[in-house]
Amino acid sequence: MNWISNVVRPKINSFLNRREVPENLWVKCPETGQMVFHKDLEANLHVIPGSGYHMRMEPMARLRSVFDGGKWYDVALPSVAADPLKFRDEKRYVDRLKDARAKTGAQDAVKVGYGKLDGLAVTVAVQDFGFMGGSLGMAAGEAVVTGLETAASRGTPFIIFACGGGMRMQEGILSLMQMPRTTCAVQELREAKLPYIVVLTNPTTGGITASYAMLGDIQIAEPGALIGFAGPRVIEQTIREKLPEGFQRAEYLRDHGMVDMVVHRHDMRATLARLCRLLMRVPQPAVVTTETPHTEPVVPETAALPAPAAVAAQ
Repeated sequence: MNWISNVVRPKINSFLNRREVPENLWVKCPETGQMVFHKDLEANLHVIPGSGYHMRMEPMARLRSVFDGGKWYDVALPSVAADPLKFRDEKRYVDRLKDARAKTGAQDAVKVGYGKLDGLAVTVAVQDFGFMGGSLGMAAGEAVVTGLETAASRGTPFIIFACGGGMRMQEGILSLMQMPRTTCAVQELREAKLPYIVVLTNPTTGGITASYAMLGDIQIAEPGALIGFAGPRVIEQTIREKLPEGFQRAEYLRDHGMVDMVVHRHDMRATLARLCRLLMRVPQPAVVTTETPHTEPVVPETAALPAPAAVAAQ
């Protein structure tokens, strides 16, 4: 009886009361293999502390890092046909959309917000690589166009964090038509003389690079981001040559004139605020000093000097 009560019963209770431990508590750095606790990674804007590797950032976290106080207004996006071509490969396209929406909690790959950045009104769009690789379909194209039109109508700069693997093959020609549509919307913003700033994140490839992602007034890239049209492996197989070290990475593109600057994520908000104020010709806010006034009278330095000797009259 003692064996049953002292050994068997506690083991049964521990088995029944076992708690499931989430699998994503620790994140591994793709470059160094360093393990980082997920809370520490979130607090560091999803940058690995040791190596500085920039992990992907979901749209909500990205918007919180940009807007003042982490607060903004969601821009309503138009609805589109869910499966215009009735596409099916190994799975139906509508089922893939359901899985992506359940995984990310978003309707599609682009989210648009309106708010204040350092006191200046801005419109910001973010692409989510977690939603079918950030691919550009009808819904994502409509979101980018709506964001550009919102910026034009409200007279604000438009900032987009581009990310994705290109066009969405399940929508065929309807997906490809988002390239000229977004390009025309960029031109409308340019005619309104409003800034268009593009932040290229990892990865930005395919038709996204071939359209709105390379049309910014200012082209910014995050460190180490893969930016190009075709992938490096495809290029090597096509030309049958070894590509240069760091080819298609943000630093390589900056050195060869395709990107204006490479900005660390910790400095991104301050850089965007400074660029928006510069392009909008809005002066920087006055710096308010917080120094406490002296409570005791300050004696001028000259009071400590000896009085000048009298000059005898000639």
